[in-house]
Amino acid sequence: MDLLTRVSVLSRFGHALSDETRTQVLLALKDRPRYPAELADSLLVTRQKLSNHLACLRGCGLVVAVPDGRRMRYELADDNIGRALDDLLAVVLAVDPTCCSTADAVGCC
Repeated sequence: MDLLTRVSVLSRFGHALSDETRTQVLLALKDRPRYPAELADSLLVTRQKLSNHLACLRGCGLVVAVPDGRRMRYELADDNIGRALDDLLAVVLAVDPTCCSTADAVGCC
């Protein structure tokens, strides 16, 4: 396994969190390992869409697929990822509403 630089690790984490579905997947896996069908149902996304997001998260090194009989179970690749998510959730942001509205966040956030 390649060891990544600190900047690369943060960039991969940022890329993963830049999509709401991937963020929801990470938050769900923070609580416990899950199966793709369960994740898709709870997040209200298609299994194909979820599969694409899981592939991205695996590529970023944030989740791993663990064989469980004939199925695959997904979990966070490292316990520190869950703690990092908890730390990020504790951050209070001072957002300028004129800069970063959810409708037009291009070039701002």
